[in-house]
Amino acid sequence: MAKLYFRYGAMGCGKTMQLLQVAFNYEERGQKVCVIKPKTDTKNGDKLLTRIGPERKTDFCFKKKDDLLDIVTKKYSDVDCVLVDEAQFLTKEQVDQLLKITIKLNIPVMAYGLRLNFRMEDGGFDGATRLLQVAHDIEEIKTICECGRKATLNCRFLNDKIVIDGPDVLIDDGKSKIEYRALCPACFYKKVEEAKKCLS
Repeated sequence: MAKLYFRYGAMGCGKTMQLLQVAFNYEERGQKVCVIKPKTDTKNGDKLLTRIGPERKTDFCFKKKDDLLDIVTKKYSDVDCVLVDEAQFLTKEQVDQLLKITIKLNIPVMAYGLRLNFRMEDGGFDGATRLLQVAHDIEEIKTICECGRKATLNCRFLNDKIVIDGPDVLIDDGKSKIEYRALCPACFYKKVEEAKKCLS
C-alpha cells in the first residue's frame, strides 16, 4: 500500500532540495511525479527554488479551498508519486485528502515542510500538525545551528532585527528583508530574551 510521508525540519535544512532529488530519482527511472505547492508561498511564483541552485516548476499551485484528491484524481492519476513542498501551509482537510490519495489511488505522497512556526508553536501550521497526526512515516531532516549544535527551531528576522511576534505567514515582498535562521533551543531562547530586553 502507498504511504503518506512527512519530512520536516528547520529552515535551511534542505527540504526542497530533498524533494527535487526524489523527483529526479523517479524521473530517471522513467516514472512520473506531480510536484505541487500552496499558493500561500508566493515568493517564487510557481517555481521551487533551493538555496544552492537547483529549481523546478511545479505542476500546480493550490489554494486553501482546493480539493487535492479531486485534482489528482482528474488530472494526475497516472503519476507514480505526489511531492508537496511547504506542506505546513496545507489545511487539515487537504492533509486528509493526501492520505486518501495513498488509499484510493495507491499513489505515495511525500510532504516536506516546517513543524513549528517562529514562536515555537504549531498553531499557525495546521498542515504540519495534521501530518504529524496521520502520516504513515515521519522523519526529521536535520541541520545545524550557528553554534554547531543540532538546530530544531526557526527564528525570524525582519530587516536584520529579531521578531518575536507577528503573523505566522510572512512572505518576502521585496520591500523588507525577511530572514529565517535555524537555531538550537539554547540559541533560540538567548535571542528571544535579548529581543525582549530591547523592547522593555
